[in-house]
Amino acid sequence: MSEELGLRKLPGHLIRRLQQQSVSVFTERTKAAGFDLTSVQFAALDTLEKAPGIDQASLAKRIAYDRATIGSVIKRLEKNGLVSRLPDDKDRRAFQVSLTPQGHCLLEKIRPIVLELQNDILPDLTETERTTLLGLIEKALKPAG
Repeated sequence: MSEELGLRKLPGHLIRRLQQQSVSVFTERTKAAGFDLTSVQFAALDTLEKAPGIDQASLAKRIAYDRATIGSVIKRLEKNGLVSRLPDDKDRRAFQVSLTPQGHCLLEKIRPIVLELQNDILPDLTETERTTLLGLIEKALKPAG
């Protein structure tokens, strides 16, 4: 199977490449602005702002991230003073996670940068094409969880 007839027609390959492009733009732009935060960490912080005190498993489900590795994401955010983890009163094996004041402050500073860089992820698309693509991606995705 040639490159032209093969990989360029496989959605999985193209989606992987687009994911790489997205991570690259996110990392480059946020680092240039002086932030050391991954896109997954941003998603976790953004979700915690909207749902303070949720448990790690619920957080993983909401951001469509692997439950087995969300703990390491939360631990790094906690180490950096951005979130706090408290044992759940109902389930001592679970932790409730919330933003700290420092986490709220970081989100206020980085959110405009993250919103601005979105167009750079799909630089050669018109606004209409971008809207169409995003609608199709949403339609193609299975609901999280």
